Amino acid sequence: MKNISFRLVCSLALLFTFSCLNAQDLNKVYKKVVDGVAIIEVTEHEIVGKSDHKQEVSVSGLGTGFLVDEHHLMTAAHVVQTAESILIHFRDGESIPADVAAISKTADVALLKLNWAKKNPTIIELGDSDKMEVGNQVFIIGAPLGLTYSFSSGYISGKQKSNKISNALVSLEFFQTDAAINRGNSGGPMFNTKGQVVGIVSYILSQSGGFEGIGFAATSNIAKEVLYNEGLIWTGIDGYMLTGDMAKIFNLPQANGMLVQKVVLLSPMGLLGVKGGTVKSVIEDEPILLGGDIILAINGIKIATDEASINKLAEALKAREGEQPKLELTVLRAGEEVVLKN
Repeated sequence: MKNISFRLVCSLALLFTFSCLNAQDLNKVYKKVVDGVAIIEVTEHEIVGKSDHKQEVSVSGLGTGFLVDEHHLMTAAHVVQTAESILIHFRDGESIPADVAAISKTADVALLKLNWAKKNPTIIELGDSDKMEVGNQVFIIGAPLGLTYSFSSGYISGKQKSNKISNALVSLEFFQTDAAINRGNSGGPMFNTKGQVVGIVSYILSQSGGFEGIGFAATSNIAKEVLYNEGLIWTGIDGYMLTGDMAKIFNLPQANGMLVQKVVLLSPMGLLGVKGGTVKSVIEDEPILLGGDIILAINGIKIATDEASINKLAEALKAREGEQPKLELTVLRAGEEVVLKN
């Protein structure tokens, strides 16, 4: 009995020692990478009130990002998609304005360019997400509910293939994780135990609105593919795809269209004169803004959901070296087709 008790105590001691060493190792990795993580402060315009009491107000929000070189950060697309201004706050107290350099809404990843280079930058290495397996340990740094540079850890719970594809026809993949994710974590880095980013925090599944152990992060390899290889410009709009019965309800002259929700004033689409929605509504339990332009075509290419059309639209929206692409939009506005050009 004494031998059994002794062995049990030794086993527990070894397990406790292993857990402590593991925690210490993660603490070392955290300290190595945390200065490369940044808090993203955005401001955007929202419609508040109803009927004659509606007004447009400026609201602010927080997200997280990380330095991939001295000039650029990665984050989630939904953090900056309709931002009128973006300010990056670093842990050493330096703050730098930034602009969107490339973005993929379907993959929910974005590349930001700082207005000037970060001094003494801590560059975060992008790892190979294809090497990650279910059960591998990961940790996340972010600003959940405004609590900056918070650490949470967990495991890869699954690999989820999206039924969507990116604009370059890349099949999208997300890591499922039980590491705690809350509002403010969006766009933050998911690290492996070596301190390499293998995912970019995207969204959670929740019935309560808070974290319930099911979070998702876009994989680093997909982020590299869509941001570095596609070269898509930031359009500055958020849209709602109209297809099937919805296209008929809105009396579209074609099978599909993009109902514009929000437009950033000084974005490429904003400068073209594209108008966003002003009337709040709910369709199929999803909040939506009505009254905005419906984009029917870009550079003569009709808005559609088939792979060939998506590829052509992506080519039309690709940035050329040193210049923005020429754009010609056909939009449905108050029942009339209007052409907008830059």
